[in-house]
Amino acid sequence: MILKSLLFSLLLVFFFYSCHSEEEGKHLFILSGQSNMVGLNLEQSFTPNIESEFGKDRVIIVKDALGSQPISRWYKNWRSPEGMVTAKTGDLYNRLMKKVNDSTKGQKIKTVTFIWMQGERDARMKFGDVYEKSLRGLYEQLCNDLERTDINFVIGRLNDFDMKNEKWPHWTMVRDIQVKVGESNPRFTWVNTDNLNDGFNIKGKKIENDLHMSVNGYKTLGKYFAEGAIRLIKQNVY
Repeated sequence: MILKSLLFSLLLVFFFYSCHSEEEGKHLFILSGQSNMVGLNLEQSFTPNIESEFGKDRVIIVKDALGSQPISRWYKNWRSPEGMVTAKTGDLYNRLMKKVNDSTKGQKIKTVTFIWMQGERDARMKFGDVYEKSLRGLYEQLCNDLERTDINFVIGRLNDFDMKNEKWPHWTMVRDIQVKVGESNPRFTWVNTDNLNDGFNIKGKKIENDLHMSVNGYKTLGKYFAEGAIRLIKQNVY
């Protein structure tokens, strides 16, 4: 009799926990950036890892990216080092947020993780002096629009394409900023991509220290992003 009562109690606890977990909401992942984010096929590694951790029915994944774009296309208050404003400020952010809003309509969101892979264009255009302000501003912009103060932030650091700053003058400056920001908050982290741009690209051409990732590099990048996101969620929520 005692054993039956105990088993019944355990079943009630399990049932309550299962229902409560569903009621807590879903985990939202927002991915954006320029070409190296465009090249990332979510289904190859990112989505499987995320769904394996949290369950397919408990995640919402939104990606929107466009190659060769500066951060000004996302950050609405962007200014050049001279204080100038560009013609297209924040338009890609608006496009991204439309996807986010459409995907989350009627859903209860438990956590939000923003994953960012961008910076090449700003390094090339010598906008490194305003990149940190822009990167932090973009995060705050997202927090304000989603009305949350608990958004996780995963930053993909520029790879080792131009460590001498010969082609992209602010390459190492942007890299350093990405690390600085990624280590500045318990909800932030950064991903090292230096080992992802060697091998063969999507056209079958052999590459070494390339601007873009290799075919296998993109698969690994998705895994790295998933691992970083999962780690932040676990340490800040569970």
